Amino acid sequence: MRKLPLQLFVLFLGIETIAQDKRNEVLPNENLIAENIAPISKELLQKVKKYTETRGAGLSTVHPIKDEVIVFTRFGSTNQLHKVTQPLGTRTQITFFEEPIANASYEPVKGEYLIYSRDAGGNEFGQLYKLDLKTGQSTLLTDGGRSQNGNVTWEKKGAGFYFSSTKRNGGDRDIYYINPNDPSSTRLVLEVKGGGWSITDISEDGKKLLITEGISANESHIWMLDTTTSKLTEITNRTDKGIVQTNANFSKKTDEIWFTTDRDNEFKRLALFNLQTKKISYLTSSIPWDVESYDLSEDKTKLVFTTNEGGVHKLYLMETATKQFKAIPNIHNGLIGNVRFTKEGQNIFFSQSTADSSSDVYKLNLKTQKITRWTESELGEMQKKDMSIPKQIEWKSFDGMKISGFYYPASQKFTGKRPVMISIHGGPEGQSLASFLGANNYYTNEMGVALIYPNVRGSSGFGKTYLAKDNGFLREDSVKDIGALLEWIAQQPDLDQDRIMIMGGSYGGYMTLATAFHYADKIRCSVDVVGISNFNTFLKNTENYRRDLRRVEYGDERNPKMYEFLDKISPLNNTDKIKKPMFIIQGTNDPRVPVTEATQMRDKLKSQGNVVWYLEAKDEGHGFRKKANIDFQRLAVIRYMEEYLLK
Repeated sequence: MRKLPLQLFVLFLGIETIAQDKRNEVLPNENLIAENIAPISKELLQKVKKYTETRGAGLSTVHPIKDEVIVFTRFGSTNQLHKVTQPLGTRTQITFFEEPIANASYEPVKGEYLIYSRDAGGNEFGQLYKLDLKTGQSTLLTDGGRSQNGNVTWEKKGAGFYFSSTKRNGGDRDIYYINPNDPSSTRLVLEVKGGGWSITDISEDGKKLLITEGISANESHIWMLDTTTSKLTEITNRTDKGIVQTNANFSKKTDEIWFTTDRDNEFKRLALFNLQTKKISYLTSSIPWDVESYDLSEDKTKLVFTTNEGGVHKLYLMETATKQFKAIPNIHNGLIGNVRFTKEGQNIFFSQSTADSSSDVYKLNLKTQKITRWTESELGEMQKKDMSIPKQIEWKSFDGMKISGFYYPASQKFTGKRPVMISIHGGPEGQSLASFLGANNYYTNEMGVALIYPNVRGSSGFGKTYLAKDNGFLREDSVKDIGALLEWIAQQPDLDQDRIMIMGGSYGGYMTLATAFHYADKIRCSVDVVGISNFNTFLKNTENYRRDLRRVEYGDERNPKMYEFLDKISPLNNTDKIKKPMFIIQGTNDPRVPVTEATQMRDKLKSQGNVVWYLEAKDEGHGFRKKANIDFQRLAVIRYMEEYLLK
């Protein structure tokens, strides 16, 4: 028998070893571009799986005549629409697409079909479709191109609906009407200037629309549109600056409307506007928090509203005749969404999550106060004992301003000072809430990492003064709030100031990048998810319908002084100060923060010799929504933390 030369034997042995290593690795799928990411073992995949098989359900729409709802939940890769016809009944899936779907609206008379919105690859160019519930057939109603379509507002008799669309020029959000049984019937009703217009209500006779013109997070105005003449009438005074006036709905009385506003107050209150006298009556002044949303019963005799009270939602019921309201009892502390009356007005459906349970759908009988659970989402193998419960924390920033956030402690099974992940929300007018951690419980329960979710200045929920404290030339003051948090961490006996990672998405991605160069000596590493690396290139390349809205927040780069300022503070122009490893994550189709914001940061850091991990999803946009991509991202972040935070 002829023997192999030693060199060939060693070569084959090496090839087999490499092949075996690859078989033991989790590899990115065909839609992921992964650069410089350390090998991820299948053992890690199995360990993390306990935490990643959770799901939640959210309320999408309530049937007009049946005791039935449409919810969105995930059984495969993405959230899809499901029908539920009884408490804890079967979640019958009715859409089956690769792209996620959450928003839907029943035809309002018989509920024989749905209108829903779907985009492609996370590009956020949502198109409207009609779904026949008998045949399961979907019909495209809008142009199918690079336009945003939504804000469906039905005529009460169900003959058709109004919607907003950017299809005319990609930037202005005009108002259209369509009969969904005849897509060719689409007609332009109102041509506007700006991307912040939205329909909030329609009159009983269908002849009037209430419309909000959004200027920024700090300013909006209310208009009334005559649908027969297309005449637009100013309701609130458009010359008023820095006042939010939104969520307008017709009252039972023809001469008044409901709305929410922060006029003459730090917080948004529920109010009534008299169309004849222009007088405003404020109804929730006793609650020193924002009224986030509300819903009127069909006969307009009852109103339910939610408040955001320090990052926790409360639910209230008001009798519209007396304007008296009271908190609804027996609702667990948590987050409440999409509260909707049933047609007869005696019940409401809503979504809720708590710190130790993912989102589910509930029904409340307003007379008996009985709450019935309609969905019960699975938590996989995760147990209540595995979950970290948030605590609210506060610290003072450089100027004495009080900043707060939520702290999720590491499991008590870990001893000694714990490493910290600071996770910064986007917006900038977003807000970190007392949320269910879900798969992030892996960090606290298996890695012993404490999590802090700060609400730096510019966050919503703390009054309009706080909301505006980061605008324009004040941008870096919010970064200093993170600097103050780093000092707070150093003073805590259970936290390790020498092992801190910064992570954030969107505007939180900018904050991550900015912290990486301002406080390079105080952090171990950072993870930037769809973050802004250069404000001037961002404003140039973000989608047209967003540009003016973002200029109000960040500053108008067409002003030479502002351009110079934005250039100075942009992380891309300060990479020489970044000394620690960076992980950049991006969706190729992101319409908000274009992929170029990520690639230019990656390339500049690499050219300097920095450690840079990079992950890009070709079928995603502003954050990952498909489970396979989300799972790989999480595994990659865990490996990154093992390499650069925990060691």
